[in-house]
Amino acid sequence: MLDQEKLQQDRIRAVRDALAEDIGDGDITASLVASDTQYQAKVITREHAIVCGVDWVNETFTQCDASVNIEWLVKDGDRVTPDQILFIASGPARSILTAERTALNFLQLLSGTATVCDRYAQLVAQTPVKLLDTRKTIPGLRTAQKYAVSCGGCFNHRVGLYDAFLIKENHIAACGSITQTIKKAKQLHPSKPVEVEVESLDELKQALTAGADIVMLDNFSVIELASAVEMNDKNAKLEASGNITEKTIRSLANTGVDYISIGALTKHVKAIDLSMRFNS
Repeated sequence: MLDQEKLQQDRIRAVRDALAEDIGDGDITASLVASDTQYQAKVITREHAIVCGVDWVNETFTQCDASVNIEWLVKDGDRVTPDQILFIASGPARSILTAERTALNFLQLLSGTATVCDRYAQLVAQTPVKLLDTRKTIPGLRTAQKYAVSCGGCFNHRVGLYDAFLIKENHIAACGSITQTIKKAKQLHPSKPVEVEVESLDELKQALTAGADIVMLDNFSVIELASAVEMNDKNAKLEASGNITEKTIRSLANTGVDYISIGALTKHVKAIDLSMRFNS
């Protein structure tokens, strides 16, 4: 579960950096508008989506000009349809124009992430499997995208390199063996979950014998996954990973694995098409 304090800190930083990137030493186009001009603008979606990013939009306008009022007609996790109004911004026209692109960039990206996750989650509905994200996120927006994953009905894997072990092939090669690597991990940080990636049923047996908490089954076929579930006998949590597609995910879920991790949840995100319109 995401740490809410860290999420807030990351949001403030991300918005600050995004505004600095866009505004630089001043919005010269917005300066064409008289400083005392007040306006109201509505933001609509042009396509079906799962909304995510309310707090990032609010933070953007707060940092740009706290006098701008934002009235939300939806909340994170809501399903929306084309031409639906998401929020209305009221206040100084200059400030609304300056904050517009940064606010919509966050909203369209995070809503896109949530929408992709919802699509995958629907494919395994009525199965007990949990779909997990990965660390394949946009740099600087790790916690934001992981929050969006949860809004779309999927779940978070580890947040970073610090909160859980994920022992892969190169770690094992450098440490000597699966058994030695797991043993050392448990000695160094006994309270941290230890996950090991394996590529065969023989390696799975080694990982289970060594006491792995979670085993990632890399590129296992449906038949191999079913065999792995039987061999495991509920001793560890099993995670299927590698080349997961919308066509194969249901059959993988039906093997009885606990988790399926999918890099595409955050890596292949397509931003939602949004538009801001000033009321005439």
